Amino acid sequence: MKRRRHLSAVGALAIAAACAVSSTSAQLIVFDPNNYAQSVLTAARELQQINNQITSLHNQAQMLINQARNLASLPYSSLQQLDQSIQRTQALLGQAQRIAYDIKQVDRAFSTTYAPASTNESDLALIANAQTRWQNSVAGLQDALRVQATVVGNLDTHRKEMSALISSSQSATGALQASQAGNQLLGLQAQQLADLTAAVVAQGRAQSLETAQRTVAQDQGREQLRRFLAPGRGYQPSSVRMFHQ
Repeated sequence: MKRRRHLSAVGALAIAAACAVSSTSAQLIVFDPNNYAQSVLTAARELQQINNQITSLHNQAQMLINQARNLASLPYSSLQQLDQSIQRTQALLGQAQRIAYDIKQVDRAFSTTYAPASTNESDLALIANAQTRWQNSVAGLQDALRVQATVVGNLDTHRKEMSALISSSQSATGALQASQAGNQLLGLQAQQLADLTAAVVAQGRAQSLETAQRTVAQDQGREQLRRFLAPGRGYQPSSVRMFHQ
């Protein structure tokens, strides 16, 4: 009886040992170098593709940033200041005294006040025309001086605007800002040329009026001399009463 029990115990241990060996064998992993190398290559390719996509997205983002900079508008504008300067100069030209910058007024003046002296005109009319011409010359000189004073006053505005525009051009972040700064600098130069033209025109007007006055005065002087030398009644004595009695 004891022998049978002993055999049973031995058999049970043998079966348990066999099961343990079988379970341990099932958990072992066999290393395959080829499979491992293939897996590493695949992972490397996927990582490279991800890096390429990141680089592409970065380049696209930088391109969009550059486009935004190129399309960015210049934050500084000198248009208002230049327009105000031009308006001041134009207002002065429009306020020209007596004979304005108008073809009809010029033609009317040279057909009357600046016309050659006529033998039919009275001495009083000749004197009145001469006085009118003198007043026109004085007014022309005053207008020229006013325009010149305005142009000189605009120089400080031009200096400030040029400094601001050059600074904006140097700090431009894109093509549009640089182009706008350049266009505004050209506008400033055009405004300076307009001021210079206005000053030259006003000075030329004053000189023309002065020249016309001298020319007509010479003609009027000849007429008055002719009248003075023309034979007439001569001197007729008459009694003069100087004091009331």
